[in-house]
Amino acid sequence: MTEREKMLSGEWFTPQDPELTAIRDRATRLMHRLNVELCGHGEEYRAALRELCPGCEGFVREPFRCDYGVNISIGEGSFVNFDCVFLDLAPIRIGRHALIGPKVQLLTALHPMEASERRTGLEAGRPITVGDDCWIGGGAIVCPGVTIGDRAVVGAGAVVTRDVPADSVAAGNPARILRKLTE
Repeated sequence: MTEREKMLSGEWFTPQDPELTAIRDRATRLMHRLNVELCGHGEEYRAALRELCPGCEGFVREPFRCDYGVNISIGEGSFVNFDCVFLDLAPIRIGRHALIGPKVQLLTALHPMEASERRTGLEAGRPITVGDDCWIGGGAIVCPGVTIGDRAVVGAGAVVTRDVPADSVAAGNPARILRKLTE
C-alpha cells in the first residue's frame, strides 16, 4: 500500500513520501496563483480553483490554504470566506449552500499522542463533513472526524470536537449543542 493510499484510508503514513510531497508542492503553487496573482471572480481564478480542488463547485475567497486540495469538495452555492485553512489529509466534504466564515479551520490531521511516536513523523487523518445549508461562524475550528449535520449553525470561535446534529446550534470551547433549530 502506498503512503497516499494509507493517508486516504485513515492509516498512519509518512508525509515525506515523494508522491505526497509532489502533490503538496503542486497545491502550494496553485494556492500562490489563487492568493496572489488572480482576482476572485474571473474565470481564470475559477479554473485554478478547480485545478486545486477538483470537487469545488462553490466559491472560495483568498487567501486560502490547504495541504493537498484534491481531498476537498465544496458543494454548489457554498461560500468559503477569507483566510480559511483546510488541512485535507483526509477528505473534507462541504455540502451545498454552506457558509464558512473567515479564518475557519477544518483540520483532519492527527498526530500520535506519545512523544516517542510523534518523533517518527507519522500522521493520520479523519474526514470532516459539513452538511447542506450549514453556517460555520468566523474563527471556528473543526477537529478531525467531525460531521456537522444539514442546516446546523456553529458559533464564531467554537472548537468543534464532536459531531453536531442536523438542525442545531453549537458554540463554545469545546462546542456544545445549545438548542435545536425550528422553522
